[in-house]
Parts: sequence; structure tokens; C-alpha cells
Amino acid sequence: MIVKTKFKDLFILKNKLFKDKRGYFKELVKEKKIKKKFPFMVMSYSKKNVIRGLHIQTKKSQGKFVSVLKGRIYDVAVDLRKNSKTFGKFFSCILSEKNSKSIYIPPGFAHGFCCLEKENYIIYSCTQYRHAFSERAIKYNDKTLNIKWPLRKTIISKKDQNAQTFIEFKKQYLK
Repeated sequence: MIVKTKFKDLFILKNKLFKDKRGYFKELVKEKKIKKKFPFMVMSYSKKNVIRGLHIQTKKSQGKFVSVLKGRIYDVAVDLRKNSKTFGKFFSCILSEKNSKSIYIPPGFAHGFCCLEKENYIIYSCTQYRHAFSERAIKYNDKTLNIKWPLRKTIISKKDQNAQTFIEFKKQYLK
């Protein structure tokens, strides 16, 4: 089931889950249903308290279909599409193995998440290949964005610690 949001083209997918005494089988995405192609698929593993993001490719921007295979994350998408009604605003939700939700984040959004369980396995299906030279990061704790991350203690990469502010990113890439 597709659940629309106030952000154009960003939606939540409530995945079909088939349970029995052996475990479960879950449908993640049907390309024909959401009318997107995903030529590039990656996954990440993160420990509790890890924050990844906020990441975007400034060239060959990726749409991302994000699902949690194991664990629970607080997922955030920041709208960086200049002419969007929701420009500079963020959408957040909890994705988990248990709630069986996924999110589709269209191109033009920065994406990040924080990990709420001991082990978190996340799979991303992307509409574009990785373009390393245009990868950028915006500070996860940017004061302008004012995202309320549900963590007290955090583990953050050097790249994300040294990320630009939203204002710096806007001046450099969204002229």
C-alpha cells in the first residue's frame, strides 16, 4: 500500500508480509507499481547510535527506495529541490523490520538516518549509480533544518562531522 506525504513524489510503502511458523516473506518493491527503475542496489550495516547523512549527489541525483532488513531507524529526507513548495523542509519516519515500511525518496533530496537498535541492516535501491565526485553532505545537526534526532549519544563519520551547513550548501549548489 502506498501512503502519500505532503512532499511531492516522496511516499511510504507498507510492504506485504506473509508470516507462518517458519518466519516470514516480505515483498519490498514492485517497480511497475511505483513506476521507478533501480539499476543500483547497496546495503549498510550500522550499530546503535550511528547517524549516516545527510547525503546527496549534486550531479546524477539519486532517487532512493530504503528498507530495513533488520533493526529500526529514524529516517530523514530533506527537500533540496529549489522550486518545491517544501524546499528546505524535512520528512522523517521510523522504518523497521517489524513495521514493514519502506520509503521512496525522489531525486533532489538529501537523505540520512540514525540507528535505534543494536544491529541495523538497511538496503537502498537507487535510480542512479554512485557518482562519487558529486557526493556532498549537510550537517545532520544543522540549526536551520532543526531536525530532532532521537539520540543522546551519537557515532558519526569524519565526513559527516565536516559536512556543510544547509546555508553553505544552498549558496554553493542551489544558485
